[in-house]
Amino acid sequence: MWAADSFEANIVMKSLYPQAFESAIAIANRVKRGTLKASDVLSAQIERIQKHDQAINAVVVRDFDQARLAAERIDRIVQRGSERQKQALGPLAGVPITVKESYDLAGLPSTFGRVEMRANIAQSDALMVSRLKQAGAIVMGKTNVPVRLSDWQSFNPIYGTTNNPYDLTRVPGGSSGGGAAALAAGFSFLELGSDIGGSIRGPAHFCGVFGHKPSIGVLSGEGHALPDALATADLVAYGPLARHARDLKLSFDVALGEDLAGYGLVKPAARLARPSGWRVALLSDAKTCPVDREIVKGLEALGDRLEKLGMKVQRKGPPIELEHLHKLYIRLLRAATSRGLSDQAFKEQAEVAEAYRHGTRQERKGYDYYAWMVQANTMTHREWLQAHEERMAMARTWAAWFEEVDVLLCPVASMPAFHHMQSGERWERMIAVNGQQQPSTQTMFWAGMSTLCGLPGTAVPAGQTTKGLPFGVQVIGPRDGDQITLAFAELLEKYAGCQFQPPPAFAS
Repeated sequence: MWAADSFEANIVMKSLYPQAFESAIAIANRVKRGTLKASDVLSAQIERIQKHDQAINAVVVRDFDQARLAAERIDRIVQRGSERQKQALGPLAGVPITVKESYDLAGLPSTFGRVEMRANIAQSDALMVSRLKQAGAIVMGKTNVPVRLSDWQSFNPIYGTTNNPYDLTRVPGGSSGGGAAALAAGFSFLELGSDIGGSIRGPAHFCGVFGHKPSIGVLSGEGHALPDALATADLVAYGPLARHARDLKLSFDVALGEDLAGYGLVKPAARLARPSGWRVALLSDAKTCPVDREIVKGLEALGDRLEKLGMKVQRKGPPIELEHLHKLYIRLLRAATSRGLSDQAFKEQAEVAEAYRHGTRQERKGYDYYAWMVQANTMTHREWLQAHEERMAMARTWAAWFEEVDVLLCPVASMPAFHHMQSGERWERMIAVNGQQQPSTQTMFWAGMSTLCGLPGTAVPAGQTTKGLPFGVQVIGPRDGDQITLAFAELLEKYAGCQFQPPPAFAS
């Protein structure tokens, strides 16, 4: 039963159940018109979380009391406020949202899933959280993450395990997995995530929602760090997730604010206002990281639909050696995250790395994530500079290629959501793809496609497997071409059937 004070209110609350999957823009417009109370929307979402989240475990830090106060303030302005106050209501007025546990929210813990950080209580809101609040969004709480945000699953010793709403025995992705699960289950209308190894795009792919990893440096990470970390790590980006493409675009614009970085973003060319104006490259598979056949088939079918819309579709990727791209990405990724190593761990890994360098320990042929990781974790500054030069050369190749192509479409990951896999080290875990065992870390190949050179990558729902598991397509554009990939995501949703489909168990 819905919690309500009167029969009339109860009818209103029941009618909101389908609106759990409505767009954030539609909810905000109704709230501002006065045809829907922010308090009613919030109460419906809280009731939904309380009813269903025991099975999913997505919203692990709850701030319902503060959310209720925020909703009441908005309702007072709509009902009795001055015209000036009403005009000042933002584009997200009354929209209940959640944010990743790693974002600071005043008065709540930011632990990154680490037990020793349980007492780390934020004194203020992260900048992007503050901007969403200023736009009228109501933050209900924070969503689950893996330890140190370092996994394509979302489990930790503080909050436990988050399950995928489409199959509770499977993962929602990571590290923004709790947020993607909350969106898919209809708990929240928007989410803030972060991404260095696919942590926005992977969960969006596994949970059938939209997610945007911006170009490097575009959105602020202020308030997304533990107290002992002042510098922003190389490669990391901060961005939104949503169920609808227009909501994704709006939340990106709101989070961007008036930052100088926004003035450098590339605007879509006039010809891109119509589907036939787009020049698309499609890379549905790669020898370096084979992709599940159902996903490949789905992306190829998407290419066919785009051709029927009049788009120019070439079925090949950029003129870049993709195996080299992946290995370079892993080196710079692990170098960027090596700061978290203890002195003892660094010493031990340095000894192993030295053995690899001198040939007394051999890399596995083809793919050896552990060998690459320990060497990257302990590389010299000179070695990092050499790797950075390789990255800059690759960035030039991307830039030249994007003079001829508007967007690249490719997989987000090599498989749909996999079963929970929590034992052993991450690089030791294996996942079956097309009947062949693949290291779980190998699927980061697709994350690195855009991350290495700081390109924007937008994950868009592209379909479901025969088992009912969602999969997405990654839309990659030129550096600072965020408005291009976001515009293409809207086009895919409107014309190509790339839409969010609620998980059957939580659809009503």
